[in-house]
Amino acid sequence: MPYLIFKLVHVAAVIIFLGNIITGLFWKAHGDRTRDPRIIANMMDGIIRADRLFTLPGVLLIIIAGFGGAGIGHLPVLRTGWIFWSIVLFTVSGLAFMFWLAPLQKKMLAVMRAGEASGKPDWDAYHRLSRQWEFWGAVALLTPLAALVLMVLKPAIRGL
Repeated sequence: MPYLIFKLVHVAAVIIFLGNIITGLFWKAHGDRTRDPRIIANMMDGIIRADRLFTLPGVLLIIIAGFGGAGIGHLPVLRTGWIFWSIVLFTVSGLAFMFWLAPLQKKMLAVMRAGEASGKPDWDAYHRLSRQWEFWGAVALLTPLAALVLMVLKPAIRGL
């Protein structure tokens, strides 16, 4: 039973984690279409807040429940390929978020707040940052989606 509890928490955390990332992509596209710096700033602030409320706690629960379940289930984490490569992909996602996405989100928010205050947003700067955000957002989304595929299909691949 403890294994199933860890598994349930792990799956629920993955749903929250991926759901928040995907929803953020939707709201960014929706906000950007308005070309209103006030709305875009509010949207970016909401994405940043949602990351604090859902993505980061999701990460912690994924890690704790994943390692807890693997331990209780007697699964050798590094030698079980689908677990090992999922951890690698999840780590790449986290690094993309920490080093590129989060700083870009703050810069995009600052550009739109300045544009809101001046009435003249720097659209070139915002679009440049936005293109980078889209690239690193794709990395941060596609890597855990690939990990999800590995976790569900459990292919016979080598770990360490």
